[in-house]
Amino acid sequence: MKMNKRHSMKLSAFILLSLVLVTSGCATSGGGTAKPAAQGSSAPTKLPKVQIMVGGLEKIIYMPAKLTENLGYFKDEGLDVELTSQASGVNAEQALIAGEVQGVVGYYDHTIDIQSKGKYLETVVQFGVVPGQRLMVSNKMKDQIKTLADLKGKNIGVTSLGASTHFLASYLVTKGGNTPKDYVPLAVGSGSTVVAAFEQGKIDLVVTSQPTIALLESKGLATSLADMESSSGTKQTLGGTYPAASLYMNADYVKKNPEVVQHLANAFVKTEKYIASHTAEQIADLLPKEYYAGDKDMYLKALQASLSMFTPDGKMPAGGPEKVLEVLQTFNPQLKDTKTDLSKTFTNEFVDKVK
Repeated sequence: MKMNKRHSMKLSAFILLSLVLVTSGCATSGGGTAKPAAQGSSAPTKLPKVQIMVGGLEKIIYMPAKLTENLGYFKDEGLDVELTSQASGVNAEQALIAGEVQGVVGYYDHTIDIQSKGKYLETVVQFGVVPGQRLMVSNKMKDQIKTLADLKGKNIGVTSLGASTHFLASYLVTKGGNTPKDYVPLAVGSGSTVVAAFEQGKIDLVVTSQPTIALLESKGLATSLADMESSSGTKQTLGGTYPAASLYMNADYVKKNPEVVQHLANAFVKTEKYIASHTAEQIADLLPKEYYAGDKDMYLKALQASLSMFTPDGKMPAGGPEKVLEVLQTFNPQLKDTKTDLSKTFTNEFVDKVK
């Protein structure tokens, strides 16, 4: 019995030692815990956090950003996305160039403008095929300002200096036979600050989008002079399709993080399809109530008027980049003197891969 007991104890010690050796073999040589084997692993790759700055989350032109978040499509794609709002696209563009954010929901025209300054931004998902803007004239001045030629010497409100609304204002003044030096652009933001600027007589006109357009009309403050909101109006005013709201990123980031960009494209294209297949009321119900500016019926009317601007697939429309460049060259001498490579301002690579 003693020999059997001793033999049993030795056997137990041998088994224990074997288990220790097997366990230690699962550790890294540096003493750390080993990573799970790559083969056969079903654990998804953790994607880095993405910060996206939007040139005004409450603006209908940029509505796909918040809608994607509230539909849960970012999470469905395994993305950790933080949306922040900025007063205008130009401020968001500067934050992107400074590396403070990884993406911007703003106008495509910034990718062309910035290339002339030696920097490369790239649109990876195109949301809108028209600017979604109108040139609104004060009702106090509408008898004096009837054509674009009458813009000379006027104070025209824009979101901020250097913003896309500033670009469009300069183009409209130039189209009227004047120059960008023949008017005064004033930064007035959007929404209530535009209303205040009209009420205080600081501006004669403004280039603005929904729901600010509807807000001005409901208060009897301004009337549309130039339409860049509808497809037909945009063709008449700008001479063709003008792709505007989009998701753009630093070209280097896109090149180094294709997986992240693909998941973003998957989420946003899914949202574009949702917009194309749902009513304005269904969409509005998914957005924060503060976006209604205190009047949901007015907001619904504005949203309904805007739905046709959105692409169903996130693709850059054919001829769009050429039209944007043509418009910008009309008033920007720097773009006339530099060779712009439009192929480096956008890509359909990622939206083409969306299933």
